[in-house]
Amino acid sequence: MDLVIGGVLDPNDLTQVRMDLAHLTWRDGAETAGPVAREVKKNQQADLSSQIGASLNRRLETAIQSNPVLSSAARPKRFSPLLVSKTELGGAYGTHVDNAFMGQGPDRLRTDISFTLFLSDPEDYEGGELVIDLPGAQQEVKLRAGDAVLYPSTSLHGVRPVTPGKRIVCVGWIESFVPDAADRELLFDMENLK
Repeated sequence: MDLVIGGVLDPNDLTQVRMDLAHLTWRDGAETAGPVAREVKKNQQADLSSQIGASLNRRLETAIQSNPVLSSAARPKRFSPLLVSKTELGGAYGTHVDNAFMGQGPDRLRTDISFTLFLSDPEDYEGGELVIDLPGAQQEVKLRAGDAVLYPSTSLHGVRPVTPGKRIVCVGWIESFVPDAADRELLFDMENLK
């Protein structure tokens, strides 16, 4: 199941997020990619270890983890650490599949669900669509700042090249209490029939 969730960040949070983004340090995004994805990843990752980065991380975590629609759809057991990515002119992220597991030892996380929370508005850049290959279809996603999309981590996906502008998103992964995607979708549908 892929699901668009509007308003994960409210306008006040979005204003603060944008102010924080202006003060971050960025590094090569390939540093956080697996060996295969590293070959097709052409973006930058925010260094969230500074005081501003840590504050931004907490704000994003709180918004994501407290969203009732996301909780209902994903049935989260654990969340991965967040990544904030910036893609500018000529940058892209070629088609890939996310790693099935992330982390080591007790921090090892099964990646059932991937999510992208958009931090730039669609008017801020051209291109940069998230393309998700689903059974029998290909979905292009380019949402308003503050909106998110959930999709199976097993889906082939990528980001089209950004021509003018700057695309900034927050990405992460969820290990669900319900590992089977069909079971999660059924539970979500039943909950929303009420």
